[in-house]
Amino acid sequence: MTAIPATAPRTRTPLGRRFGLLMGALLLSSLGNGLCFPFTSIYISQLLGLGGRAAGGYFIAMAAASFAAALAGGPLADRGSPHRVGALGGAALAVGYALLAPAGSVALVLASGVCVGAGFGLFYASIVGIVDLAVPESGRRSAFAIRHIVNNAGIGLGSVAAGLALHGAATPVGALRWLYLANGLAALPLIAVTLGVRPRTRRPEPEEENQSAEKPGAGPTYRTLLRARPMALLILAQALFAIVGFTQIEATVPLLMHDRMAVTLGWVSAVVAANSFALIALQPLLRRRLERLPETVSLAAGPVLWTGAFGCGLGAALAGEAAPAAVRYGLLLAFAVIFAAGELMYSSAFYPLLLRWSGEEAVGRASALASLAWNLGTASGPPIGLFVVANASATGSWLALALGAAAAFTVAAALHSRTTDGT
Repeated sequence: MTAIPATAPRTRTPLGRRFGLLMGALLLSSLGNGLCFPFTSIYISQLLGLGGRAAGGYFIAMAAASFAAALAGGPLADRGSPHRVGALGGAALAVGYALLAPAGSVALVLASGVCVGAGFGLFYASIVGIVDLAVPESGRRSAFAIRHIVNNAGIGLGSVAAGLALHGAATPVGALRWLYLANGLAALPLIAVTLGVRPRTRRPEPEEENQSAEKPGAGPTYRTLLRARPMALLILAQALFAIVGFTQIEATVPLLMHDRMAVTLGWVSAVVAANSFALIALQPLLRRRLERLPETVSLAAGPVLWTGAFGCGLGAALAGEAAPAAVRYGLLLAFAVIFAAGELMYSSAFYPLLLRWSGEEAVGRASALASLAWNLGTASGPPIGLFVVANASATGSWLALALGAAAAFTVAAALHSRTTDGT
């Protein structure tokens, strides 16, 4: 789960009714996501009996569609209304999740992945513009911090609700079908609110529009950005963080706990919820400390913490089912909390570095490169993780995850070295 930089201003700015409505709808949509996302790989591969290849195919289809939709949605949001693009993304999410409810074939699973991926691509290409138009300029940082908290709170609450529903369910597959349907329905209010908060008048910027019309090709190109070594390393770090970190806690770790460690679905849900709630609890505690750290140091600290988190999972696997429940599940909860701290290290550094090194003229291009790297990571991370779980023991799987996080650290460390050397 990608955290957004959350440095709140010291003076509060009223954010307005439109922003409140938008956050309410986003909370409901995130709660729907929390009902399902920890279980998708288990649901497809095991409960539907379609195997690991179908589960991997779902995530590949989702990432590919997200990449294509983001590329198309970004220019559409810039030229027209980001609200229309966001609403279209919400509609695709509703259809995609609803398709998983009756899914019983690989074709339906892949179709769901395409719709969900397109929905995320369109929505995330437009959400920054939607939030920006809903709040005064002085409230931007606070608004995006609240958006991150709302997103994680919704996922955490949804995970808890899913755990309770599954704990009392006679057949997990039947319960999950209803949860995926509920997830699709939860996106519908987001569509209506996104269109409803659309401003009636645009912000007048005639001078800027004339300048952009006179200079259609102004600003660095993608090639120019990637020729700068720090930017190239930053984009590579983004891909690696998605591959070895974010996708592993979403797709691989739940399957690893369930299949290789005999952890019940209820406890899988509890671990995922602990990660979400830890993000919310740790943000205000770590915010000032993170602000004092150089951004490149904070970025490198993220995978270091992830290595420690995977080490906690390894300890739980080594302890085995014979160990006291407090030890075994305590280590898994420690994994969730330490991993959340690593996510905050990433979120406090990545986007500020991206904005600084791209400059105002190339923020859009730099964001597109970051999106491309993210989609590459989300396409390759789950299949890699699922392959590891299928072919290694529980201890071997946790060790492989820790080695992956260590590899991401080497890139982040090289980035820090490049910037401190002034190259």
